[in-house]
Amino acid sequence: MSEPLRHDDRPQEEAAVQDVEFVPEPILPEPVRQRVTALAAAALPGLPGDEIPVALRRVARFAPNRRARLGGREIAAQLTSDPLFRQRISGRIVTEAGDLGAAVVAGMAPAAADPVEVAALAYLARPEGWRELVEGAGEAVRAEADSAAVARQVHEAEQRALRAEHDRTVAKVEADKLRDELARVREELGTLREESRTTAKALREAQAAQKRASDLLATEKGRASRIAADHDAEVRRLKARLAEAETMAATGKQSVKDARAADDARLWLLIETIGQAASGLRRELALGPSEKLPADFVADAAADRPGSPERSRARAQDTDDPGRLDQLLALPRAHLIVDGYNVTKRGFAEMSLEQQRKRLITGLGGIAAQTGDEITVVFDGAERVHGLPPAPRGVRVLFSRKGDTADELIRQLVRAEPAGRPLVVVSSDREVADGVRRHGAYPMGADSLIRRLSRS
Repeated sequence: MSEPLRHDDRPQEEAAVQDVEFVPEPILPEPVRQRVTALAAAALPGLPGDEIPVALRRVARFAPNRRARLGGREIAAQLTSDPLFRQRISGRIVTEAGDLGAAVVAGMAPAAADPVEVAALAYLARPEGWRELVEGAGEAVRAEADSAAVARQVHEAEQRALRAEHDRTVAKVEADKLRDELARVREELGTLREESRTTAKALREAQAAQKRASDLLATEKGRASRIAADHDAEVRRLKARLAEAETMAATGKQSVKDARAADDARLWLLIETIGQAASGLRRELALGPSEKLPADFVADAAADRPGSPERSRARAQDTDDPGRLDQLLALPRAHLIVDGYNVTKRGFAEMSLEQQRKRLITGLGGIAAQTGDEITVVFDGAERVHGLPPAPRGVRVLFSRKGDTADELIRQLVRAEPAGRPLVVVSSDREVADGVRRHGAYPMGADSLIRRLSRS
């Protein structure tokens, strides 16, 4: 009787394996292949180190949960190519499988056993008829896969039926909503049609009213054109009459001036006499000086108001004798009123306006200091410059207000004075001289003041 196989009888095992006839490996179903790899991976560390193939020694050191996953390919390849390794590891696996392993080694497959487990043990132990056990396990696996596929298809069909039922319910609800929406839209459409008819009627009425308004506008435009034509004709007629009246007025004005020249000669002597009499009367009545002079009231009304552009001036025909000017300034309480730019543009035309004003005001300050008279100098406000330096003592500086000229402001100053006070107005403007003479002032030419200033 032969002795049982032991682990140290390796030469006999190797000889037995070499005597086995080579048969092609069957194609294992995927579940059987995975189970074979898992069993071999679990049993691999239990083999002695010298029985583990060199290719699997590194895999044997892996953790149990990583051995089959990371070294499964090497284990399967070694089981296929190394019958001795397969025989060694199958003995350990069959022993650990117990009764199931003994039944498989005997060539039997228990009815209650897992066909995948049976096929894996048969592949490793290689008992008589192991190919039939592997094929049977494959058929069982395929049958289970088919059953699972059928069950899956049935489940999917049931799910599709449930979804179809749900879709029908949702479709019914949506159909009800659409019917309600259609009813509402039809109702709104009816309302819109009614509003459209009303709007169309209103539009027709508005178009008719617009046509009537257009016709009326055309009629009124024709009437306005006729009225404008009549108005233009009347304006032309009135302009012609105005031209005739201006011609007649110019002729009459010249006649009046000629007659007035003779009267002025007579009045000049009368005014001289009245002036002297007024001076004596003031001494008799012992009238004291007033705190505010009449020109101050005019100055208050004209202060800080912008003026208008300069107007043309005509040369006055009064005397330009500075001796005559000195005689008038020697009269008691005389008031000298100067047309500023009329004087500066004749005497200092080469200077700037600012320098002209400064030269004139400075010279008038000297006259005021010599005579003690009241002096007022008037400029057109169009060239007024803010920040003018303070005037000398006794000299009042005024600018005409907006819309007025210095000539008008001079006439206001003359009218504001009481009758009989000596008023001397220096201007070469004939209209200024004529205007102030009518109110009792003494008009003097600009050259008289310029010569007087040149002597100072």
